[in-house]
Amino acid sequence: MMFKWLSLVAGLFYIVLGIVVMVYRFFFTILDPIVAYALGGVFALYGIFRIYRAVSEIKKNRNEE
Repeated sequence: MMFKWLSLVAGLFYIVLGIVVMVYRFFFTILDPIVAYALGGVFALYGIFRIYRAVSEIKKNRNEE
C-alpha cells in the first residue's frame, strides 16, 4: 500500500518537474523552447499517468477489502 502512495508523490514530482522545465527551459543544460516544451510535456503526462495508475490501484484494493 505504501508503494501506491509513493507513486502518487512521484507523479506530483514529475508534473512539477515538467512545469519547471517548461518555464525555465533548463534540464541539465539550456534547452531550446521547442525542446523544453516537449520534454516538460512528456514529464507532465508521465506524472498524470502515474497518478492515474496509483489512484486506480488504491480504489481497486479498497473495493477488494
